Order: sequence, then C-alpha cells, then structure tokens
Amino acid sequence: MKYLLDGDPGHDDMLAILLAVRHLEVVGVTTTHGNTSVDNATRNALQWVDFLGRPDIRVARGRAHPLLNSPVDSSVGNGSSGAAGAVLPEATTETYMSDAIAFLLGASHRYHSDLAIIATGPLTNIASALLADPSLGERIQEISLMGGSLAGGNSTAAAEFNIWADPEAAAVVFASGIPLRMFGLNVTERAGVTSSHIQRIREIGSDLAIVVADILQHVRIARRQVFAVDDAPLHDPLAVATFIDPGIFTLRDMRVDIELHGNHTRGMTVVDARSLTGSTDSPSLNRAVAPMRAANCQVAVDVDVDAFFDLLIDSIRTYDVHAIRAAAGAGEDHDS
Repeated sequence: MKYLLDGDPGHDDMLAILLAVRHLEVVGVTTTHGNTSVDNATRNALQWVDFLGRPDIRVARGRAHPLLNSPVDSSVGNGSSGAAGAVLPEATTETYMSDAIAFLLGASHRYHSDLAIIATGPLTNIASALLADPSLGERIQEISLMGGSLAGGNSTAAAEFNIWADPEAAAVVFASGIPLRMFGLNVTERAGVTSSHIQRIREIGSDLAIVVADILQHVRIARRQVFAVDDAPLHDPLAVATFIDPGIFTLRDMRVDIELHGNHTRGMTVVDARSLTGSTDSPSLNRAVAPMRAANCQVAVDVDVDAFFDLLIDSIRTYDVHAIRAAAGAGEDHDS
C-alpha cells in the first residue's frame, strides 16, 4: 500500500506525518487551509519532512479556501505559523508542485487501487479532486480521516473543527462511496498528552525527541490557556495509527451524514448508530422511525490509549534521523 497524507500542519499533523513516515510508504503530502493558512501549512510540511531526513517526499500546495466560504481563523493555540513551539531549520527543498489536486489525481492513476489517503485537516482538497474527476473514488482504496464526532464538537457545540471548516467538502467525501474510517473527538479527545508522556519523549534525548517534546509542551500550555485543562489530545496521529496497529481501535459500521444548514448544527457529523430489531412491517413503527440508510463509514468507538502512546513513543525512539539522512546522502552520491 501507498499512502498520501492530506492535512493542515499543524502540531498533531506533524506527528501524524512522523508516524506515517516511520511505518508506512508515504508517496506525498498535500496541504490545505485549516490550522493555519495553506502557505504556512506548506512551509511547515516542507520543513518537517526535511527535518525527518525525507526531502524526497513530495509536498504539494492545496486549496487556500473552503469550497464555498472564507477560511476560519484558527490562530488561537496554533500561533501565527500554525505550529508555534516548533523550531525547525528552513527547508532545503521546494514544493514539488503548486497544485495538490493534480498531484492527488496523478497519484491515484499511478498507484491505482493501492493508494490510501490519510486526511487530517478540512477535506477541501479531496472533495475538489472528486468534483474534478468523479472516477477518483474508484481508484482510492480507503480514506482514514480525523474529523467529526459521535456526539458534541469543539469548534461549536455540535461540530468538530475539520468538518466545520468546510462542511460542503466533507459532504462530498462522505457521499463518495470511498471506504472511510472516521476518528472523531469521541476517541481522539481520550488520547491526551500528559506531562508524563512528554517526559518519556524528552528522555529519549534525540534531536527529534526534543523537538517533539517542545511541540507537545507548547500544545499543553495553549490548551490549558484556552480550555483550562491539563492534557492535550493528539487527534491526527490516530488516523495513521489504524494502519500500523489496527488492534488499538474498535470500529463500527455506521451511517454518517454532514449537516449543512442548521443554525446551531452546521458541520455536525450526524451518525446513525441505530440497530433496530424485530419486525419493521408495523405501520406504527414505520411512522415513528425514519428509515435507516446504508452504512458508509467505519467509525472509531474505542481506543487503547496506552497502546497508542506506546506506539508513538516507540516510533520516536526508533526513528534514526541521522541514519536516514546519511542513507539519503549516499543515495545521491551513488546516483551522481
């Protein structure tokens, strides 16, 4: 399998990229608006893959705006760069291409049916690609996304940020027929980074571990200031971890639709978890219960938090940036 990451780096997007690069075959990163501007997200992605010793991973700049509306201001907690607290050298490589939609469509043809997308931001790029080429859905094996929730939101009382930032795009993706896995707030909010986790990471002592610990410490401080809580959920890496160790999660087939019009519920993921038993031939039942629609998504309903953090921390411990950079340099010398 090949994996394309589509997101808005972003602190937890950076850790999602780290997990993916450590364990999966990543063929590219496409960026979009969300945690920050698409320009910031693209710069952050370039700096991060460069820091990880993988400047060969192609980064493509995506959509700067939602399908229909203006981008939301998400600087609170993320800082003006979108990744406050991350001190990284400037990237030595440039964006491979400025059109993430063309990149995504090209990858779908190149890796036909062997390509999965991991989406950790608003779904604008993927929806735009589907609108440009509806047959894209036939060439994508699966999309694992961080977004939505079984109940409740964070950007509004009903809506999670990634869906709320472009609900029209989310509606296109959820109606596409592509197999989906959804990791919503009901599980990601449970994967909260604590001071103990940060200490375990910092004690690894590598350059990578220190940068990650600094990032997580900033996120914890920002979350404490905004929400008055002491842990900081790592939302996005869960959408990657499912491909590395599926046993960490419990998923259920459900129907998920996106609310587009409610005054208080726009951007809500309306999850139909009903499981009716008995006869449905009763006229009174048919009048009282709206018909259930076919499931279109595997929804995460539980997570083994300790196993997830063990995976993340072990990935940081075993990621040898210097060896990867040396290998890349040797490859360049050989090619020359």
